[in-house]
Amino acid sequence: MRDKVKIGGFSAMWGDADWIPGQLIEKGDVHYLMGDYLAETTMAIMARQRAKDPKAGFARDFLFVIGKHAHALKKKGIKVVCNAGGMNPLGCRDMLQMACAKVNQPLKIGCVLGDEVTSRIPEFRERGLCEMFTGEKIPEKDCPSANAYFGALPIAAALAEGCDVVVTGRVVDSALALGILMHEFGWRPDDYDRLCMGTLAGHLIECSAQCTGGLFTDYQEVKWENMGYPVVEVSPDGTFLVSKPPGTDGMVSFGSVAEQLLYEIGDPGAYLVPDVACDFTQVKIEEVGKDLVKVSGGRGLPPTNSYKVCCTIPDGFASVIPLLIAGHDAAAKARRTFETVLARTRRKLKGLKLEDFLETRFEALGAGHFDPNAREEDATEVVGKIGLKHNDKKAIALFLRELPSSGVSMAQGTTGFGATGFGGKISDVLRVFSLTVPKTEVDCEVCVDEKRFMVPVPTEGGFPGSASRSVEAVPAQMPAGPMVAVPLRFLAWARSGDKGNMANVGLIARKPEYLPILRHQVTTERVKAYFSRRVEGDCQRFDLPGIGAMNFVMEAALGGGGMCSLHSDPLAKKVDVPAAWKLHEQGPVGPLARL
Repeated sequence: MRDKVKIGGFSAMWGDADWIPGQLIEKGDVHYLMGDYLAETTMAIMARQRAKDPKAGFARDFLFVIGKHAHALKKKGIKVVCNAGGMNPLGCRDMLQMACAKVNQPLKIGCVLGDEVTSRIPEFRERGLCEMFTGEKIPEKDCPSANAYFGALPIAAALAEGCDVVVTGRVVDSALALGILMHEFGWRPDDYDRLCMGTLAGHLIECSAQCTGGLFTDYQEVKWENMGYPVVEVSPDGTFLVSKPPGTDGMVSFGSVAEQLLYEIGDPGAYLVPDVACDFTQVKIEEVGKDLVKVSGGRGLPPTNSYKVCCTIPDGFASVIPLLIAGHDAAAKARRTFETVLARTRRKLKGLKLEDFLETRFEALGAGHFDPNAREEDATEVVGKIGLKHNDKKAIALFLRELPSSGVSMAQGTTGFGATGFGGKISDVLRVFSLTVPKTEVDCEVCVDEKRFMVPVPTEGGFPGSASRSVEAVPAQMPAGPMVAVPLRFLAWARSGDKGNMANVGLIARKPEYLPILRHQVTTERVKAYFSRRVEGDCQRFDLPGIGAMNFVMEAALGGGGMCSLHSDPLAKKVDVPAAWKLHEQGPVGPLARL
């Protein structure tokens, strides 16, 4: 057993930069690489690819990674765990073997099977299973994909067979790291605190550079050209260090790591994955060197007895069309153009006896759309973002046919011809539909060479409820004395994320004395009011006193979420602070940008 295990995160999505693995192999001093290629709707895209070609349905980018680096991986003894298998892990395995043969470097490749349950959707529908958040029944439509989110145990089992590469279908992103750690350290399925920390290590690097300065609030402090990608060095007790390869750009700091901790976590006292229910509320993040951060304090609870199953459901067609207008009253001109073309199109639909649009949306980008306090009429150039949804492609095509005439018959300053054009693409809409299925009903299987075997997983559950219920938060209060308004970013780092139709916004206090003010002024009521243009559901606040943070979770916030949403994303606000702090003169950069 190693006394430390080093894992590098080389992919945050399908299409991430192709040079990242080389950086980590050459400079990262890692034992393992892990790569995340899948998002909620990626599976449906891969399912359609597989339907056209039985050999397709996985992330072909991964073939390039292994083919290019097979010799270096073998020479250095670096193993790779990746979810590139998508809807066809066996097909991915076979193509990887061919890529290795082509460069004359054989590698032992295993794959995890069993997560796909698409064929069981009629059974689930007949049993009355419902959407886990809304209670909606499964629609009577074809379902391109349905996959259970597996955990770490089948990955650990594949590594125990001596695999150099493990390819999975749908697993929880962080399980890519946790499976490595369970294998290396022999962690038991009931070592919940360690499993929590292993999950956190995976969570922090699953989005690659998002914890090394990517998407960072203080972007001006970060060089991007030779961005360094994350490495976690994990100890047997679960504590770990976060770093990046030497001589690279980017940043590893309290703020950059804390931001990524809050990404998409929902309730930090109940971050549920198949292997453990994670309590991140008391996690500690410490800067222990330049671009070196220590993470500790995660606590684990027994998991639930079910898997989350992500289904994708066809939900009509959509198009998003940009309309560029310049000059005085640009936003008003763009909106009126949209309303006029929409009225004309609706008249045609009525004549053809077609139903109305399922949804229409107009956003005047560049006119303070993301700031409810901005004066839209002050904008002299905007991109009118027009969104349409309909069950029939023909309806959207009618709108697109009608729109070009606006360039010669409506507002001055319409310059959509050329740079942006009017040719909006009509795309299939795939809506995410999430279920829960008992773990006893889904089998995990591992395939290595000609050997195939089932991997037993604990199914009894035992989740006792969220640890957030017992968190003692810092009291909300305002200091005495004169106040001055400053941007919220002067007091806090921030990170937003999304899951399905829910969004979260996390705030981390830059200094301990800022947290009481943040808790006093940034309330659920004010957050919901600020995002009122797009949040239809409730807003909850969760506290993470370990890192001096709050996480706001908003329901029904993304117009359906993922590929079915016509919405854009926002983040900004102002708060009052003591004038004596002089933040309005200095801003967050420099000494104030560190705890």
